[in-house]
Amino acid sequence: MKRVVYMDCHATTPVDPRVFERMVPYFCERFGNASSRNHAYGWEAEEAVENARAQVARLLGAKPREIVFTSGATESDNLAIQGVLGNASKTPHIVTVVTEHRAVLDTCRALEKAGRARVTYVPVDRQGVVDPDDVRRAIDRDTVLVSVMLANNEIGTIAPLAEIGRITRERGVLLHTDAAQAVGKIPVRVDSLGVDLLSLSAHKMYGPKGVGALYVRAGVRLRPLVYGGGHERGLRSGTLNVPGIVGLGAASELCAAEMQAEAERVSALRDRLFRRLLEALDDVFLNGHPTARLPGNLNVGFRYVEGESLLLALDDVAVSSGAACSSATLEPSHVLRAIGLDEELAQSSLRFGLGRFNTEEDVDYVAERVATEVRRLRALSPFYAAEQKRKAQARV
Repeated sequence: MKRVVYMDCHATTPVDPRVFERMVPYFCERFGNASSRNHAYGWEAEEAVENARAQVARLLGAKPREIVFTSGATESDNLAIQGVLGNASKTPHIVTVVTEHRAVLDTCRALEKAGRARVTYVPVDRQGVVDPDDVRRAIDRDTVLVSVMLANNEIGTIAPLAEIGRITRERGVLLHTDAAQAVGKIPVRVDSLGVDLLSLSAHKMYGPKGVGALYVRAGVRLRPLVYGGGHERGLRSGTLNVPGIVGLGAASELCAAEMQAEAERVSALRDRLFRRLLEALDDVFLNGHPTARLPGNLNVGFRYVEGESLLLALDDVAVSSGAACSSATLEPSHVLRAIGLDEELAQSSLRFGLGRFNTEEDVDYVAERVATEVRRLRALSPFYAAEQKRKAQARV
């Protein structure tokens, strides 16, 4: 069987076998509805849900009652943004960042189009970092919400969110963060960050797909998106996905216990991969912040190579040329364009997402395969040949 190495952990992570083991009984043996409070099956399911709620809360430094279960970070983002606007008496103002996930950007643009909100999109620097002072200047008297992603899903850059949190508290504005890529990978404590709303997904942290959560600080009022039963304190009606929620809780518990050691190991693997690529190839560049980035993120550009062609050639390596949610479009990454890359350079980049189950052997194999295919594709490029000729003449 052909070897395939998975390095696309920003798109999704495999379910940890320990998480799966915790979930299994809630499919067939303990299958009760957590809202059925008149018999043992329901009580058992409710107990499992509340245990998972406490596990997620501990990971975030929150109170269990502040955790609302959803289908994932996209729903959580929508509930946070639209839920806050639902209580506004006039046309509200939102401040967000140009490099946000599509779940935030598309929601904001839809609200703008419908005339339900004004939105300011704050720029970032060439490393993908938003300046807190730019956020401060963007806030006006009608601002009701600031939404800033904690860690970027493409380039891994970590935002100065605690500084932004101090600004929003001073101005009396709610702060939301899409932390789907950060939770479980780096320490995330809601109080130290100063956030009022935080979105996460289980499948980004070795849990199952189709389940996530929204942290809602006590006292924050949201209007629900879905009605019908009043589940989750009336914020998210619908029968709870008990096996998925149990999986999210178990994944949270494992991340809390193993995060530091795992981050150190995965960071070392990421750095090893980048070193191998730099040793094997010229005209390689890093996208994102060199140090303030997620442990497993490596977004690299290869000049004179088209990223999609490289992806097709690497049929034994699972990586990405951008965000998984945007893979259907041929447009260059909005994140890479926002940090100043032209279309050609943006199209030449690959995103490596290393994770819990990658090894040094994986890293060395992937580095060799990428180097081989980059050399092959560059050999077909007249632009690369011309550049090599120019360099040779310059050395004479």
